[in-house]
Amino acid sequence: MQKKVARLTPKEILEKDFKTSIRGYSQDEVDQFLDQIIKDYDAFEKRIQVLEKEAEKMQKEASSVSEQTKRHKPLTAPQPQPQQHTNGGNTNYDILRRLSNLEKHVFGSKLNEE
Repeated sequence: MQKKVARLTPKEILEKDFKTSIRGYSQDEVDQFLDQIIKDYDAFEKRIQVLEKEAEKMQKEASSVSEQTKRHKPLTAPQPQPQQHTNGGNTNYDILRRLSNLEKHVFGSKLNEE
């Protein structure tokens, strides 16, 4: 499954000859630079191979998990459980009733006048 990423191979870079002219580049500098490029190419190729193998392994694992999930999937989806809001046995109704009684006690008959 390896795809060719680069146009040049390290061997092609190594074997590349440049023409020289009167005001040409230093052949040693060009060779040193090309050597560095070859090392980078090699490193990139190795890294790509490692990543492709890792991606292939992950795809196989994902496929396996997907197959297992399909095989063990329940016929009906689990129903959500109703949430119970109990704070020490108090329901929302009890809390509202207590709040109403507290308002009556604090404000007394003023609530009825409004």
